[in-house]
Amino acid sequence: MTTLVTGAAGFIGYHVARALCQRGEVVVGLDNLNDYYDPELKRARLASLATEPGFSFVRLELSDRQGVEQLFEAWRPDRVIHLAAQAGVRYSLENPHAYMESNMVGFLNVLEGCRVQNVKHLVYASSSSIYGGNVRTPFSEYDRADHPLNLYAATKRANELMAHAYSHLYDLPTTGLRFFTVYGPWGRPDMALFTFTKKILAGEPIEVFNYGQHRRDFTYIADIVEGIIKTYDSLPLADAAWHERAAAGDPSSASSSAPWKIYNIGNQTPVELIHYIHVLESCLGRKAEIRLLPRQPGDALDTHADVSALQQAVGYSPGTSVEEGVARFVEWYREYYREPKQEPILGDAGALALVSQPAPSSSVRPLGG
Repeated sequence: MTTLVTGAAGFIGYHVARALCQRGEVVVGLDNLNDYYDPELKRARLASLATEPGFSFVRLELSDRQGVEQLFEAWRPDRVIHLAAQAGVRYSLENPHAYMESNMVGFLNVLEGCRVQNVKHLVYASSSSIYGGNVRTPFSEYDRADHPLNLYAATKRANELMAHAYSHLYDLPTTGLRFFTVYGPWGRPDMALFTFTKKILAGEPIEVFNYGQHRRDFTYIADIVEGIIKTYDSLPLADAAWHERAAAGDPSSASSSAPWKIYNIGNQTPVELIHYIHVLESCLGRKAEIRLLPRQPGDALDTHADVSALQQAVGYSPGTSVEEGVARFVEWYREYYREPKQEPILGDAGALALVSQPAPSSSVRPLGG
């Protein structure tokens, strides 16, 4: 079975692609290697993946319609795990067009590729950000999600609705996973844990918004990967009773008469940000110089995942405390930034994913091309 993993050079995509390879699957990894954050970190992730049997890489912009069509035609993936997106809440305030190109146009191209190639299951990344102005916690998939606080959240909610349309029209099985603040080794440099660690070690002050009082459902990467893989293995089924419940005034917003599902995937144990920082201080053996600031526009106050639906559906069971998870991240961080970086191990050209012969302007090429 061949699986396409988009965003394979990204944080979550890297871990998912490696897990699939290690259980013997053929994995085609796609990424555009943009400079939203350090491309060298992305290349280092790819260098690690290049040592895994069965892994191939394609560098491609998802908004490149022709390139995505060629990719699906060349590889004919059985299943797709779509994790590529323009991430970041605050960045969306400054660069809104990047979110529309990647998260909207790119997702449409993925859906079309899945439709044409009769993909058996599309699992895609949504976000806890879609809950926006919701004040009732824990967040449930059965809650309405109609008040996003930023454009990033709006694009993720739109992805869920776009997926539903394709599930309904073309019987395409799709599952959306609403991620809650993922952290761990190989994490993103723009996220709090990475930024705080770098600044504390450099003796620089850290900026803590909302005076450190907001709570986040910090979820360790290994728990996230477990949930993704279990979801990937479990095809969503149409809810036969959905129309009956809808007629009675109780339609489910997390299931459908189409093969479409939405699940929260989090740790279900929210932690106050200031406590998270104290755990990091303990792991680093250093105190942080903290600058407490007001809440930023677009930031949710608290997040708390109700993961009971995913537990019941696939046996998802997060079990990593922030104490354990932050310690593992710090161990990785110190090792990664102490050792010299290595160039990706590409192997022979036959192992790389080259989609036909692209036009000169196309970005479809193997890593290093």
